[in-house]
Amino acid sequence: MDWSDEAIVLAARPHGEGSAIVQLLTRARGRHAGLVRGGASKRGRASVEPGNMVEATWRARLTEHLGSLTLEVVRPTAADLLDDPRRLAALAGACAVAEAALPEREPHPAAFEGTAALLAALAADDPGDVWPAAYVRWEVGLLGELGFGLDLTRCAATGANDQLAYVSPRTGRAVSLSAGEPYKDRLLPLPPFLIGAGAADPAAVAAGLRLTGHFLVHHVFAALHRPAPPARERLAQVLAD
Repeated sequence: MDWSDEAIVLAARPHGEGSAIVQLLTRARGRHAGLVRGGASKRGRASVEPGNMVEATWRARLTEHLGSLTLEVVRPTAADLLDDPRRLAALAGACAVAEAALPEREPHPAAFEGTAALLAALAADDPGDVWPAAYVRWEVGLLGELGFGLDLTRCAATGANDQLAYVSPRTGRAVSLSAGEPYKDRLLPLPPFLIGAGAADPAAVAAGLRLTGHFLVHHVFAALHRPAPPARERLAQVLAD
């Protein structure tokens, strides 16, 4: 059995004598693991850095086997971000969240496309720092891909689509300013940039991360009996500083 596909390296862990078990997000096959011989060696580590865009070839005798991977680096994203710790933290957070949240060997082409777009935003020459908003939107998209999509189009109570200000922590539906006022202490703030209004300033980005983080923790990671990845927690702290 063998296949070749575009992929993003999500994680690499040493295995045996100089090899690494590498987790990929592939375009056609979702999250998929394999053994990269030499992947933990001094020479091979550069090819398995999380965030690298690669052309991957997987081979195994049977489909259920771990199999071996051969990787050809298309873009060394992590190396491109070494001089920017904040963007590097976003890269690490995205790779860790995708690895932890996406089911193994289940196709999610939209997740691949969204992650590739986020990596491009992180690598872009962007003096305005629009990438933090792109990261929050990426988590919103990932939640939708996993079946926990947020409905931010209209108020859950009134059906109107004006003055949306909150999100129900239970249903993920937007709530308007007036309808949510009596319950605002129990609702999550809705950052305006997620509905195309207002700037993605640091406070709005922090609110966006709290919003997506709530649903990731309570609806995705809780079902998998695991906490949010530490890299995601570090990113939230980096963007809050």
